[in-house]
Amino acid sequence: MKLKNQEAVIYARVSSKKQSTEGSGLASQITRCTEYSGYKNYRISEIFTDDMTGTVAQRPGMKAMLGFIRKRRNETVVVIVDDISRIARSISAHHEIRDAIRKAGGILESPSIEFGEDSDSRLVENLLASVAQHHSQKNSEQVVNRMRARLLNGYAVFPPPPAYTWKKQKGGGNVLVRNEPAASAMAEALDAFAHGRLTTQAEVKRFLEKHPAYPSPTGRLSASSIRDHLANPLYAGYLIYEPWGVSLRKGHHPALVSYETYLKIQDRLSGRSHAPQRANTGEDFALRGFVVCADCEAPLYSSFSRGRSKRYPYYLCGTKGCESYGKSIRRDDLEGEFETLLKSLQPSKILVDLVGSMMKDIFTQKKASEQSLAASIKKDIKRVDDQITGLVDRVVQADSPTLISAYEARITKLESHKAELSEQLDSRTKPKGSVQSKTRTALAFLSSPCNIWKNGRVEDRRAVLRLTFCGQLPYKRGSGFRTVEKEKISLLFRLLGNSRVQKCGMVGPEGLEPPTRPL
Repeated sequence: MKLKNQEAVIYARVSSKKQSTEGSGLASQITRCTEYSGYKNYRISEIFTDDMTGTVAQRPGMKAMLGFIRKRRNETVVVIVDDISRIARSISAHHEIRDAIRKAGGILESPSIEFGEDSDSRLVENLLASVAQHHSQKNSEQVVNRMRARLLNGYAVFPPPPAYTWKKQKGGGNVLVRNEPAASAMAEALDAFAHGRLTTQAEVKRFLEKHPAYPSPTGRLSASSIRDHLANPLYAGYLIYEPWGVSLRKGHHPALVSYETYLKIQDRLSGRSHAPQRANTGEDFALRGFVVCADCEAPLYSSFSRGRSKRYPYYLCGTKGCESYGKSIRRDDLEGEFETLLKSLQPSKILVDLVGSMMKDIFTQKKASEQSLAASIKKDIKRVDDQITGLVDRVVQADSPTLISAYEARITKLESHKAELSEQLDSRTKPKGSVQSKTRTALAFLSSPCNIWKNGRVEDRRAVLRLTFCGQLPYKRGSGFRTVEKEKISLLFRLLGNSRVQKCGMVGPEGLEPPTRPL
């Protein structure tokens, strides 16, 4: 029956935003519904669209359409859809939307199916809704199976972190490649955490937030995201996804750090707690937490005092009852005296050159032993492969779920160990850099830690603190740093201290033992 001037609305839906911008799904649905409304002599008042999955009933476009229908309380509004699957791809969602349209005062129509309230029409409607749900579930299964197969082949399938981006490869499919300069920033953060230059997750968080090369839309990173980054084997060139039964395997993407470095990070994560972030630490007060009050031995805290035109930075003791409580120490004075202390620990050029010569000898000896060590690692990899093969055979033959679970857990550990061995073998077969490139940074630090302190970033300055001293230093307002105990200085600088230079010299012809008879 044709009703002239009957008010109607069109509802169209696609499954994703990409389909709405790149495809013609919405346009073709609207065209077909418009053609149907012309045939029925309906007057189209509004067109509502959604670009999200049909397995849920709560959608912005659907809510807007229901609100529009409710405003026409005294009129019946026809809702035209291209196909029953455009309403929903879930039986429960279909019935929820169907009832909501009926209660709002709407009538559902489609050029593909005749909706009715009799038993036969409802049977056909339910069957078609079930088919739509089955089609959605089948598509999901196929997508998961294909993604899992790609993971098993060593290709990443999930959205990459900022350090990586997608690149189309020949033959189809995307592979991960480094996204510079974010990749270098993340690699630096991971390596620094693994080797102790960044001691806590909070320091990693601050490092990435302040690094100009690392993208952060809001300027802030969550603590949970930092732990996810540190625990992600993707950065070591490996893939794993336990919910799909994909064990650890080598990926077809470049690694930012070695697998050995990744394991060091996991050891540190399991042994260190998260430290809260302070708002006034970093470049403004590099010695905060390292210098203590000489009277009460409590760490000095830092603050800014506001003047007429600018703010002035100070350190001060916050322990009530202490003789130095509340007495401010100008930051420039304290940190200037600390630079003087660093200069006093600087070893002589003779000792630095001696250390450089020792490093060259060690580098040469280590390079000579790499080949025999690589052969040993190859034997270990062969042995692990044999063990994995044997356990797989046992899993196939086993009937007990307990035994199967135990075998699978053992296989997972062996695969992780094999990945570690493969990483070690790869690092020993790659071309090595020159001895100069390997020792340049260490010698630069030994020759002048004060220069790195003055010119380096906050992470470099904290590394200087940890490598030069073994504990906190006491400071007295008005008199400066107390005499630094030998135990407070790191072993490296104790051995290279200038106080020992004058005591060193060539061994005389009589040797080191005291003479047993007069010469």
